[in-house]
Amino acid sequence: MKKAILLLNMGGPNDISEVKTFLTNMFNDRAIIDAPILIRKFISYYIVKKRLPEAKKNYRLLGGKSPIVDFTKELVKELDKKLEMDVFYIMRYTPPFAISVLEKIKNYDSFFVVPLYPHFSKTTTQSSLDDLFKSAKKLNIPKEKFTVIESFYDNEIYNFTIVQKIKEALGDDDAKDFELIFSAHGLPQKIVDSGDPYMKHIKQNVFRARKELLKQGVDFHKTHLAYQSRVGKMEWIKPYLETKLNSLEKRKVIIYPIAFLIDNSETKYELDIEYKEIAKKIGFKEYRVASAPNADMSETIINLLQKQTSS
Repeated sequence: MKKAILLLNMGGPNDISEVKTFLTNMFNDRAIIDAPILIRKFISYYIVKKRLPEAKKNYRLLGGKSPIVDFTKELVKELDKKLEMDVFYIMRYTPPFAISVLEKIKNYDSFFVVPLYPHFSKTTTQSSLDDLFKSAKKLNIPKEKFTVIESFYDNEIYNFTIVQKIKEALGDDDAKDFELIFSAHGLPQKIVDSGDPYMKHIKQNVFRARKELLKQGVDFHKTHLAYQSRVGKMEWIKPYLETKLNSLEKRKVIIYPIAFLIDNSETKYELDIEYKEIAKKIGFKEYRVASAPNADMSETIINLLQKQTSS
């Protein structure tokens, strides 16, 4: 039997020429802008036109492409070493798209699907799954062939990995001298109010990560949760990261990007460049951003697969 693991993520530009493709596809996604198609296309056109020059500038600072591309490839290589299953990745807004990947493997017997979002949201997990199954239907691949992991913020291996990444950022320094902020990607408040479980999952993840920190003997002065990546004038879930930075007692902080499994522009540019400048203006002596799990996610994915096959 031929089996495959499919890793789903939002994607990111493979080069500067794909920045427009990325933004256009993202803002035309109904899960992101819930409006009738013609209105959504108009809103998307306006947003892309306004954001494209700055977005290209930011990606040039990151080497001309999103970091998510190479980090995802490294995760695939790591899984290839450890598993006898074929491993593929699918991006939502940039190549490789679901339809092209599934076309090559449509005769496989089964697919183990892991959206690379530990917390379920209709804007991320559901959007990627809807696109996957829409493509599968076009290719006449039965839905029964797919086994999907919808969230895994409560997985012990995953939370252990989070703490390892935080410890790497801390190094030999005393955690008591630092405050820790778990920074999650924000969502408009109205999406959470509509019943989206994302914020609830984030809070439960932070609770479990805090327990794992104490279990491993890492005791920060204080730990916090905040949300980044707010855009537009509407109300987003709070507290905002900049507000939280301004409220800290210590002037030494480590940021852990808890909503991200793979480093991308939100971690390598927004957190590591933009918010670093904000922290500098506030007067922080130390501002560090921990790495996302990246290739170290392989152990969590293997554990999820083992639990699924044993159940």
